[in-house]
Amino acid sequence: MTETTGTTEKKDRSELGICALLAVLGVLVLVDAINIPTDFAQRGPVGPKAVPVVVGVLLLVVAVLLARDVLRGGRGEAEGGEDVDLSAPSDWRTVLLLSAAFLANAALIGVVGFPISGAVLFWGAAYALGSRAFVRDPLIAAGMSIVTFVLFNNLLGVPLPGGPLMEVF
Repeated sequence: MTETTGTTEKKDRSELGICALLAVLGVLVLVDAINIPTDFAQRGPVGPKAVPVVVGVLLLVVAVLLARDVLRGGRGEAEGGEDVDLSAPSDWRTVLLLSAAFLANAALIGVVGFPISGAVLFWGAAYALGSRAFVRDPLIAAGMSIVTFVLFNNLLGVPLPGGPLMEVF
């Protein structure tokens, strides 16, 4: 076995930080799950704690398995299929446009409802990512927003703010 320097050893063990992060998240999810009140009506055999407990346990299992793999010498491989120039600067224009679309959705959803604010979000994301079809994109965004609203609001029973279009749906 060859001797490694401190820098190389740190680089080889840097994935243990991800293991620690996953373990902390798992513990936080489990603590929150245990503190979920059960005094409201339960609609079936599975209570409100079931999914968070499963997610928390799975986070801890993944953290332990990943730590074991890293300590045994396993390493994550760099992305080989990505065609990304790591020396290129960040595209802050795209990040800012996507942020603006998201913030516009958050500001508008209570005022004009999800169908309109969702259309703004979908169209803004398409524009930020480079699409310049100024007739097609808003139509697709409106369609996606309305389908999403109807799916969640009417079929899944998850109430979304309808705004002025609530009378239609």
